[in-house]
Amino acid sequence: QVQLVESGGGLVQPGGSLRLSCAASGSIFTIYNMSWYRRAPGKQRELVADITRGGVTNYADSVKGRFTISRDDAKNTVSLQMNSLKPEDTAVYYCNADVSEGLLRPTYGCWGQGTQVTVSS
Repeated sequence: QVQLVESGGGLVQPGGSLRLSCAASGSIFTIYNMSWYRRAPGKQRELVADITRGGVTNYADSVKGRFTISRDDAKNTVSLQMNSLKPEDTAVYYCNADVSEGLLRPTYGCWGQGTQVTVSS
């Protein structure tokens, strides 16, 4: 019943910035880890960044220092601020969240539909 919807993707020139957002809705009790993944053309999906319930972050080496992941638990959202974008950042970006719908319910992974980011001059 939990749904994730990404937004904020688009076309940007190299060196530019974009901010992606992911909003969770539905019968949410608790959201644990939240992550951003991406799939570039002809490549496998890769983890870009993740953030724990406690706010601890982790980044792929390729985006470290350029991207920042953050979350707002009051609004059930996670964002990805992307600066100094490069053509190799071009990909479909997906939001992922580990969610629980109740105290006695198991935690499961939920995926968004993805948003396209294209970095090109």
